[in-house]
Amino acid sequence: MLKSIILVLVGGALGAVLREFMMLLVPTPIDKFPLDILVANVVASFMLGYVTGLYRRKAVSEGVDLVIGPGVTGGLSTFSSFAFGTVVLMLSSAASAIVASIYVLTSLTLGYLAVLAGLKLGGERPAPGAARPRSSGPSGD
Repeated sequence: MLKSIILVLVGGALGAVLREFMMLLVPTPIDKFPLDILVANVVASFMLGYVTGLYRRKAVSEGVDLVIGPGVTGGLSTFSSFAFGTVVLMLSSAASAIVASIYVLTSLTLGYLAVLAGLKLGGERPAPGAARPRSSGPSGD
């Protein structure tokens, strides 16, 4: 258990540093759209899907999954900044409230699509018991 905690700790520290670099490197648009937070969250979503896909098909170890999954992606993504940025925009003006709504929808949509893309690229296979195509074998199907 201590080993798992240390792996997540190390990954979380790396993810937090990556997030800070993104905050510094991604420009803030004139309308104050929190593009830096959006990019960090979408990248983290993709990484989480990718490492999960790899881990589920046993292409990476549990240690790698812990460092990158809850570690790096947990440190990189930032729900509190997402929520705070949304509130700041919502309270600024009617036009900013529209931008905030677009930001929330864009974040959720791109995050979802990034996880799916990561799972696909990581080689995610259907979960055991998931619906599979039926064969037309001798069972009479």
